[in-house]
Amino acid sequence: MKIVVTGASGNIGTALLRALAGDGHDVLGVARRHPDTTAAPYSSARWVQQDIGANDAWPRLTGVFGGADAVVHLAWAIHPRADDPAMRRTNLAGSANVLRAAADAGVKHIVCASSVAAYTPADRWAEVDEEWPCDGLPESAYSAGKAAFESQLDEFCRDHPEIGVARIRPCGVVQPDAAAEFSGWLLSPLAPPLPLGGKWLPVPLWPGLRMQVVHSDDVAQAIRAILDRRATGAFNLAGEPVLDSRDLAGLAGGFRIPVPLRLLTGLAWPSWRLGLQPLHPSWLRLADRASLVDTRRARAELGWRPRHDAAATIKELLAAIRAGRRGDSRPLDPPRDRIRLGRPSHQDQAGG
Repeated sequence: MKIVVTGASGNIGTALLRALAGDGHDVLGVARRHPDTTAAPYSSARWVQQDIGANDAWPRLTGVFGGADAVVHLAWAIHPRADDPAMRRTNLAGSANVLRAAADAGVKHIVCASSVAAYTPADRWAEVDEEWPCDGLPESAYSAGKAAFESQLDEFCRDHPEIGVARIRPCGVVQPDAAAEFSGWLLSPLAPPLPLGGKWLPVPLWPGLRMQVVHSDDVAQAIRAILDRRATGAFNLAGEPVLDSRDLAGLAGGFRIPVPLRLLTGLAWPSWRLGLQPLHPSWLRLADRASLVDTRRARAELGWRPRHDAAATIKELLAAIRAGRRGDSRPLDPPRDRIRLGRPSHQDQAGG
């Protein structure tokens, strides 16, 4: 097949290129910046440099998608820096460009990355299936954006019933290659190197926190199965087991200090606004409210099984952060942040 992948140099895109390498497909990667095309897995694909939110994106993507058997749309601004293009421009306008171009180019199969963040928050320990409403969490720009994207896809499917559309809804997607990306999202440049993996690291987390994670390679294998089967519809993806705050503290090598979410959020607001740390406080709210998901449909229809244990996946990521591991693309090797006092380093995640 000829497969075009938007966001091919990112976290999931890198894993997908690994999964497709050696299958004999003609893979064309679309990215805002070229990765190191001499390094695996980027060397296994051809590349087009294109910002999907740019004014010229729709006609250019129509040409790029010509003759493609499938388009995999992974490009998404998750936690962009203050000087990156605006989230809405990339995520909603960019996705509209991708969908319109795919239809105009005659592509018959589209696979899109949504998220569990699109779901309306459910009861804390309930696992929802793919029929659960996708109204998101309004105070999170990431969640609201994914919910709006779901509506965008619903409208596209109504307008183009001749095109098969699949959407994946993974939980948190991590891999060691993305260590620098996650470090830039989570850790302040002022913070000393954390003794991750040590025995006495105090980890402030709130009671009731629960989290699902899935390895990027497992998400890539699900996409590969969707492409092979030309599957359509929505598929939840999550690793096992569900982790709680004590599990997460232990994986970091330390012990949990129970701190109320309201207090952590209250501390995050001024430090984010002053540019002292990158994480907008609404990410804490989303981590608390995001729905847990049931993955039975992916297992039954795709034959999918996560190969990586959730706890081991987190442990590998933390070890890679501790080692200072960096990737071979701009998303996986981001510039190191500098403190600009009084200016947030990353964009507003509350939708404001």
